[in-house]
Amino acid sequence: MKKPPEQQLREDAWIGDAVLGLYARQWLLAHHGRIDTAAFIAFTSNQFLSGLSEPTQVEATIGRCYTREGISSAFAHIEATLLPLFQKHQARRQRSRHAAH
Repeated sequence: MKKPPEQQLREDAWIGDAVLGLYARQWLLAHHGRIDTAAFIAFTSNQFLSGLSEPTQVEATIGRCYTREGISSAFAHIEATLLPLFQKHQARRQRSRHAAH
């Protein structure tokens, strides 16, 4: 039996949220060399995701990519779509922090 589209969207987004969280944690540890909760929240927040599209849609796309093609493909999607935007936001935050000092 086919699920209603809204239910399928939420389920795909739930999986996508988990995949994004794993990616963000691994990337932050590799690039910041430590647990950085503030950056993790910034990378995975609905406010950040809304810079691309409706957050549930962004997460659902990641979830579908993971389900269909596996973790490597989902991570590649995140690297191509979310990571560049996150890095721009991080650079902007750092510039404004330095300007404030």
